[in-house]
Amino acid sequence: MSTITIKNLTNEAPRSPRERIGDYALMARMIDKGRATLEGVAGEYHFACPLDQMLFGFKGVQAEQVKGLLGSGATDEEVLGWFESHGAPKSAADVKGWSDGIEGYRPYDDPEKREWFAGECAKLGLKPETSTLVDYLEADDAESFKG
Repeated sequence: MSTITIKNLTNEAPRSPRERIGDYALMARMIDKGRATLEGVAGEYHFACPLDQMLFGFKGVQAEQVKGLLGSGATDEEVLGWFESHGAPKSAADVKGWSDGIEGYRPYDDPEKREWFAGECAKLGLKPETSTLVDYLEADDAESFKG
């Protein structure tokens, strides 16, 4: 039986988008943001942001459903079980392929996102041509909570 951890995102970052629960990238981070939102300690982080919506869209579930689940006190394992039994059925290979794609996504390769991403990377000293969105998010989290 696992315990529920509610991170205070006003003084620590949510888990990395790389940290997987049941091979789902983004899930651990989404859970941290959702719990913090429910507790009023989300700080600058937003539940159901475009990143979370990528996960919800992949599975075909709604943010409000997930928020209700988190509000019920579901553990990480229970959230995973719920995701596996709701929305669009996905094989283990589907989940792994999607998660690998999320981790490898480079906004710089998207003409519509290139300028924004290059500017954000410049603030953090990252090379936009080789940085992934996950690299950026991890660097941004680290910068936000430098002591």
